[in-house]
Amino acid sequence: MAADISDFIASVKREEPPAPISQPLRAIWHGLRGEWDRAHTIVQAGDDRESDWVHAWLHRIEGDLPNARYWYGRAGRTMPAGSTEEEGAAIAGALLEAGGAGKA
Repeated sequence: MAADISDFIASVKREEPPAPISQPLRAIWHGLRGEWDRAHTIVQAGDDRESDWVHAWLHRIEGDLPNARYWYGRAGRTMPAGSTEEEGAAIAGALLEAGGAGKA
């Protein structure tokens, strides 16, 4: 299990995500690896603000900014100006702090 953000980020270089983690965190893990389609499939199945936030980030990575804005709105967030890699790490850190590790 990823105890903190540095452990989570280090796990991106391994073959499997840390377990157990929430589905939004699993999607971020795949997104940080460049596995956009797999990450997108995971968050599309979610019906919560965390999944919406990750969904927004994924559309931002893709360059689909109008769609990203829609998902940021659903998540109650605004689109940041920094890099998508930094944002992915920030979202992962926020979800880990909120207890995203340990939810399968």
